Amino acid sequence: MRKHWVILTALVAIASALLTVVFFTVPLVPVAASQQAKPVDSLLKVMFSIGGAIFALVVIVLLYSVVVFRCRPGDTSDGPPLEGHKALETMWTLVPLAIVISLATWGGIELRDMLRPPAEMELVVKVDSFQWGWRFEYPQYGFSSPMLALPADRPVLFRLTSRDVIHSFWIPEFRLKQDSVPGRETYLRITPTRPGDYGLRCAELCGRAHWAMQAQVKVVDADAFQRWAEGMRR
Repeated sequence: MRKHWVILTALVAIASALLTVVFFTVPLVPVAASQQAKPVDSLLKVMFSIGGAIFALVVIVLLYSVVVFRCRPGDTSDGPPLEGHKALETMWTLVPLAIVISLATWGGIELRDMLRPPAEMELVVKVDSFQWGWRFEYPQYGFSSPMLALPADRPVLFRLTSRDVIHSFWIPEFRLKQDSVPGRETYLRITPTRPGDYGLRCAELCGRAHWAMQAQVKVVDADAFQRWAEGMRR
């Protein structure tokens, strides 16, 4: 059995390493366009790598067992009786528990830091969601717009409300999303970092036209945003 354990360990280690390289080098998510995207992507890569290692362990042991320990032609005997293995059962209970607690703690710390108010002044955007559209109000500038324009490298506080049902504010390149709930105001803090055109979509099934609940998002430099805001106020 020692030979089989050595072979299995080597195969699982190689497969896990290859999957980890893929998860850390191949772009599996949209381009990161916010300050908050970096810690989210780091957490995702680690989660994918751990999941890949578990997947490799299960699949390789299964396939190896099917090939190497298969019943030979003419062998009609019963296999040896198997009973519980306390050490193995304890390990496969405690190891996943430790992984889940560690990832949850890491994620909680990162989320706390993301939602902490910044030292510099935030741009406040009130997000009004409804079936099936969005409206954006800029109270510091005194106007509203059907398009969401944001200055790069400036913290933004989104204050979300809903007129009817639960919607979900999500710009994939920013990573974070937040539900918009009827009868209450929810908050989301994001700092855009990459100028460009993006798309806002609702990530909560909200009715027959849920698919069409989208809005244009434009991230520009500070001067371009100021010119746009002044033009909207006229």
